[in-house]
Amino acid sequence: MAAHWEIAVKNSSRSAVDPFIVMDVMEAARRAEEAGRRIIHMEVGQPGTGAPRGAVEALAKSLETDALGYTVALGLPALRQRIARLYGEWYGVDLDPGRVVITPGSSGGFLLAFTALFDSGDRVGIGAPGYPSYRQILRALGLVPVDLPTAPENRLQPVPADFAGLDLAGLMVASPANPTGTMLDHAAMGALIEAAQAQGASFISDEIYHGIEYEAKAVTALELTDECYVINSFSKYFSMTGWRVGWMVVPEDQVRVVERIAQNMFICAPHASQVAALAALDCDAELQANLDVYKANRKLMLERLPKAGFTRIAPPDGAFYVYADVSDLTDDSRAFAAEILEKAGVAVTPGLDFDPERGAGTLRFSYARATADIEEGLDRLEAFMQARG
Repeated sequence: MAAHWEIAVKNSSRSAVDPFIVMDVMEAARRAEEAGRRIIHMEVGQPGTGAPRGAVEALAKSLETDALGYTVALGLPALRQRIARLYGEWYGVDLDPGRVVITPGSSGGFLLAFTALFDSGDRVGIGAPGYPSYRQILRALGLVPVDLPTAPENRLQPVPADFAGLDLAGLMVASPANPTGTMLDHAAMGALIEAAQAQGASFISDEIYHGIEYEAKAVTALELTDECYVINSFSKYFSMTGWRVGWMVVPEDQVRVVERIAQNMFICAPHASQVAALAALDCDAELQANLDVYKANRKLMLERLPKAGFTRIAPPDGAFYVYADVSDLTDDSRAFAAEILEKAGVAVTPGLDFDPERGAGTLRFSYARATADIEEGLDRLEAFMQARG
């Protein structure tokens, strides 16, 4: 009889990343719905709409004639060319399509950028509050995320003083930002680029929420420098979260570096998603209609959240989030979010995802769903807060 060996599987130190708490909130909301409750989703950072109709129709047509095998690692040439044209239309930037890299969502872009730019042990600055997966991907790659606690007077965006003398190999910024929705103007973006370059730090701009702006157009880092990595996606403005397709713009001398890594890590972004993405870029009317819904929802949130008792909020410039300081209401935002879900049937995200140090006193409210859902959610929040006292 053969010997039976039982050897425990050993995990790497880089696997010890924190959970993405909003995903846990989504799971709790799913269980509540499975039990028969109607839950209003203000936790999910994705549009309530699907891909534009033109994108779906283009893919359906392609499925009839194309095997949709691998594309080249950098992506479909037509898609890269159309994205380059978008920079001229949106920002007046004349962009070489050869610098555009199609990625498996912005997450694929982060992996490619961090792998291309940094060595194990390098320190990379990220604003806090900020998108939590930056921190976890950096850790999983053996890099050191350096939280830069941002100040309310700077609208929770980093400024050069926040990382002076920190010996960073890179700086990652997001505008519009998740979870705050605040943006960097030309002067603020320029100051960060200059300060990063002065200390030899690579500059990465996460522009995934571009297109979802309310009173001013978001600034792309490419208006100010070619010596940066810009990451974007079809997930938010183009309403294609589950399609997993995004893009990067990199300096000309970085294209081959990124291409080699992409060939080995991903082979390519999903071909079907690239076909749909190309068509989505020309679905302006439908995308504008989605933006009109966000504008209406934003107005409702800014009017009614304070009435419900969430008074410490900064109006978002873009994206579809309101980030609220609730430290006057709780010192445990995770428990508070669970209470809101249980008693009000509204799923919201505790700030611990975005700011490990100060997030116990904050919540993020997403308003990306249908306006009727947002109105009902606000009604429920108001009733919950009144009952809570």
